[in-house]
Amino acid sequence: MKNLPMSKNTDVLKQEFIVDGITIPNRLTIQPMEGADGTKDGSPGGLTLRRYDRFAKGGAGLIWYEAVAVEHEGRANPHQLWMHEKNLDDFKRQVARIRNLAKDEAQPNPVIILQATHSGRYSKPNGGTFEPIIACNNPIYEKDGPLPAGRIVTDDHLRCLEESYATATRLAISAGFDGIDIKACHRYLVGELLSAHTREGFYGGPLENRMRFFANAVGQARAIASPGFIVTTRMNIFDGIPYPYGFGANENAEPVMDEPIEVIKALKFSMVNISMGNPYFNPNVNRPTDLAAVERMYSLTKHVRDACDGVKIVASAPTFMRGDAPYLSAGAVEQDYADSVGFGRLAFAYPNFAKDMLNGRFDEKMVCVTCGKCTELMRGSKAGCAVRDSVYTELYRELKERQQK
Repeated sequence: MKNLPMSKNTDVLKQEFIVDGITIPNRLTIQPMEGADGTKDGSPGGLTLRRYDRFAKGGAGLIWYEAVAVEHEGRANPHQLWMHEKNLDDFKRQVARIRNLAKDEAQPNPVIILQATHSGRYSKPNGGTFEPIIACNNPIYEKDGPLPAGRIVTDDHLRCLEESYATATRLAISAGFDGIDIKACHRYLVGELLSAHTREGFYGGPLENRMRFFANAVGQARAIASPGFIVTTRMNIFDGIPYPYGFGANENAEPVMDEPIEVIKALKFSMVNISMGNPYFNPNVNRPTDLAAVERMYSLTKHVRDACDGVKIVASAPTFMRGDAPYLSAGAVEQDYADSVGFGRLAFAYPNFAKDMLNGRFDEKMVCVTCGKCTELMRGSKAGCAVRDSVYTELYRELKERQQK
């Protein structure tokens, strides 16, 4: 592990840090892990409430609330969350519930960021088959079967969608969130537009065009936000597929950080949550199952951190480290790789990880074993840890039984 920042000084994780005037009470983040357990109208369902109840009690200073669609058409499944006027009160109640539970459990008052998304090529809002909305055809994904031209989003439709981020921001503020993430990762629509080298027109080709939708969506959010409300992003800095079909990569699919750094600087983010890869195509890039992938994540995160002076960075992908995850987190903060370290799969398995990590009693028997069952559940049922959580053990058993019929 010589290529990873490691430290036994886990006390550094107790430090506060400030983003846009908001104090984040410690250096641990719960990443936006989708549960696929909302109601048909996009409201939080029973398991959604249960998950965030557990997170609220878990002690993380930053809860990066999972992907919430900005439009019905952009939902990745019929149970993905989608906030709109008719269900705003449901989200408002949940945000208040998170804060009240944290207070009742004597945990830090977490900063809560809403992740606003449009699933683009992975849209499946009505169940059944995908209803993709793509930036351009990509032969690495489509191979010999390009999608019909009607599936390529028009410039006019993109202009309309930019305004959806203003609506999402207004709703997020009303619901009591502390900020909004314009999601630009994992090959969903904003991230795919960043890699749209082969697209013609206003939103494709040179970087100025490819980042236009992202910049305009961020601008729409900032126009609504008041001081003290964070406008941020969870952003891919490396897609892991070759130019001209990927972002942050050359023709050999090797990382090239020039454009990701330029985007972060041009959009003047105060905080960026770093990610990579595509969970549908190369999941090991963003959900490592080997040490080399963890090392790549932290090396590139450090590269971006050094180039973007003053930008607060949330690092990703420590879960594979299991019992060494507290020491990687501490090292990342202590050695200036990041300001916070975010846990996704581990939070499903071990929702109290932050509280225990901060108190020096991290339980290695509760760690995620990176088996991928949570992803299987998300695509066929409701996502959670089938190994550590009996609710999802049963859901996983039922899923397998259905698949065998």
